Order: sequence, then C-alpha cells, then structure tokens
Amino acid sequence: RPSNFQSTNSICTMLQSQPSFMGAIFVCVLLTTFVLAVQAGDFYKLLGISRDATSKEIKKAYRQKSLEFHPDKNKEEGASDKFAEIARAYEVLSDEEKKEIYDKYGEDGLKQHEQGGGGGGGFGGFEDVFSQFFGGGGGRRERNQERQTPDVEIPLYVTMKQLYLGAIIEVEYVREVLCLNWQECMKNSQECQGPGVRVKMQQIAPGFVQQVQQKDDRCVSRGKMWRSNCSQCPSKTTTEKIDLTIDINRGMRPGELITFEGVTDEKPGYTAGHLHFKLIEKEDKTFHRDRDNLYKTVEIPLVDALTGFSITLKHLDDHEFTVNVNDVTECDHVMRIPGKGMPRRNGRGFGDLYLTFEVDFPDKLTDEQKKAIKNILSSSNQKDEL
Repeated sequence: RPSNFQSTNSICTMLQSQPSFMGAIFVCVLLTTFVLAVQAGDFYKLLGISRDATSKEIKKAYRQKSLEFHPDKNKEEGASDKFAEIARAYEVLSDEEKKEIYDKYGEDGLKQHEQGGGGGGGFGGFEDVFSQFFGGGGGRRERNQERQTPDVEIPLYVTMKQLYLGAIIEVEYVREVLCLNWQECMKNSQECQGPGVRVKMQQIAPGFVQQVQQKDDRCVSRGKMWRSNCSQCPSKTTTEKIDLTIDINRGMRPGELITFEGVTDEKPGYTAGHLHFKLIEKEDKTFHRDRDNLYKTVEIPLVDALTGFSITLKHLDDHEFTVNVNDVTECDHVMRIPGKGMPRRNGRGFGDLYLTFEVDFPDKLTDEQKKAIKNILSSSNQKDEL
C-alpha cells in the first residue's frame, strides 16, 4: 500500500507543475481516491456471504472462516493475516452502525468515521486529500472540549448597614440536575463528536466521502448519544432546591459579585456553570456612599452658623458621635471627619465622612431683630478696622 501512495504522490507532484494547477489538484484527488477504493477489501467476500445476509448468517460464516484460518490449525503462510482480516470483517458486519457506514462509504469511509476526523495517518477522504495540497488540518475543530452550561447572575439587594457591618444571608436556589440514573439512558454513537455535535459521512461522488457536521441535541458527549423515550430518565433532569450561604464581607461595594462555582443547571455532557450574586445597594436615608467614603447633609440654623454649634450623629452601626464647630460656618461648607466612613475591604481602617452644612435662614425678621443684628455686626466691623 505505501508504494501505491508514493506513486500517486509522484504523479500529483508532476501534475502540479503544469499550468492548470486546479485541474491537477482534481486529478490527484481522483487518483488517490481510486487507489483507496481498489485497496479496500470486501468484507462480504471475506466471509463468503451476500450483502443481504442476516445476522445469523454473518455469525455462522465467521465461525466457519475463523476455524479455517485460525493460526493454531492453519500453518500456511498468510493464514494469520487472513484470520485478522476475517475478524475485522465480522467486527464491522455484526455492528449495525458500522455495517451501515461500510455499506454506504466502504472501508475508507468507515475508518474516517472511527477516527472521528482526528487524523490517524493516511488519507481521510475528500477533506483530507485537499489538506495535503493546501496545508493545515482542513479546518478541523476540537469537538471534545468540555462545555459548560450558562452562568447565572442574580441581583442581591442589601442595605448600606449590611455592607458596613457585614452579613450572612441564607438563600434557596432552584436548579435542574441530572436524574439519578441518567447514565443508563445513553448509548454508544460514533457519529457524536461532542455535546450537540454530530458528524455524518456523506458520499458526494463515487469514491468521495465528506464529513458533514450537524447540530443534534441527542449527542451528549464524544461517542455518546441520549436514548429517546428512556424510562429511567424521561426528561434528562429533575428540579432540585439547594440552600446557599452568602457571606458579605465588611466594606464590600455595590456591583461586586459573590460567586458559587458549578451550581447552575446540569445537563448531560456539560459541567454546571457558575452562579453569581451581584450586590445592589439600597438607598440609605441618612448617608450617601462613594467607594469607602460617606456623605451626609446637615441643616443648621443661622444662629449656629454664626456662633458655632455641637451636634450628635448616629452612625450605620447605631453608635453615636459628636461633631463640634466653633467658627462661623458658611453655607454649603464641607467638613471632613476622618475614619467615619465605610470599612476598607482590606481590613485596614475606614474611609472618611464628609458633612455638608446648609444654613437655614429665617423667613423674616422683626424690626428689633434687624436693629440688633446691625448693631452687633457694625460693632464687630469697627473692632476689626481698629
């Protein structure tokens, strides 16, 4: 067989030097396919049966031929090789799927099917022959990559207080899981090249075999197909409720994800995806947050803005603290209070609190009040001039 391939390749090399390169390619394909077709043995002739032989007739013929050429009983030269060919013929013709492929596409098509389009030496049909001339792997894809069901993202609404203190939240998640006996519902199928991927052999001309990739949800994984109407697991999956504990660390920020790996829906031939809880911070009535800092607006009367004041505030964890202001406070003045913001996620201290003061002016003043204010401010200005 190698000598035939070498001679064919020599002819192809000579033809490629001719002006009509594409015509030469086509002739090479025909020559190579012809060589393969001639070399392919006839399994039916090996067993001495017709193509419409029953399974019993195939089995009976195999027993007779295997006894005739068994190496222990037949010492003639070539008997062991003949015995191996007979065993191969019976292996194919006794398997309904392999027999159907062999009947349609011959031995070469069967070998290409068994290899799953993954090389294995020699020529593998129309696609492989062209790859010899144009290089590469004929656009083959890795069909046995591990696939994963889709990830799921769920919003988790939490208060600013929970993010300040940290919290543990128990949730119940409903998902689809494989039923207990799901593996009993699978059968072997060499056409399945991965989850949802089926590769069939299609004859496009005498001696030409082409692989056709199709979408088939029955394909569970490489070499495995789901059996229809399987009583052990009619719907492939069942509903399951699982309890999850969500641990919210102090100082976590809105938009962060808390992930549980491999807990989303299960599916034959797939690994379960990841479940993400996305933190959504509820609006707080007292504070506004930006990263690790907190902001609050405080309204003070005009007299406090002019004379100074002391206020007591309550934080997110309900502890109270006092803010003292002795100077005149302008409207919209911002005061920074270090260490009174949110906890830092790295555990190293806190952010800052920023207070914005809004001065509440009186709606009206009496004449006496106006006169008193003028006297106070006038005397104050005179002292400043001196």
